[in-house]
Amino acid sequence: MSKNTLDVTILDRELRIACPEEERQGLLDAVAYLNRKMVEIRDAGKTSNVERIAIMAALNITHELLSMKVGKGVDLGDLARRMNAMQTAIDQALAEQDTLF
Repeated sequence: MSKNTLDVTILDRELRIACPEEERQGLLDAVAYLNRKMVEIRDAGKTSNVERIAIMAALNITHELLSMKVGKGVDLGDLARRMNAMQTAIDQALAEQDTLF
């Protein structure tokens, strides 16, 4: 795998995706989320057709996104930045605790 591609597995299918290094973790998170949604649909037993599972997952994820964006006026970028800042603060606080003991 070159540094500009990423090998991933979604619903037991291996894919190679072009990905800038700085977007790698975000893409891995997206792959994990999509795979989880597709597995839920497949395991519900309503269909085993991969194309139909992918379309249903895409519709479900799009609905979630639009509901958050339109219904509650959430700025997802701002939310992500705030969560990252909180994670950094937590990590720093825990690191300081290690020096106490």
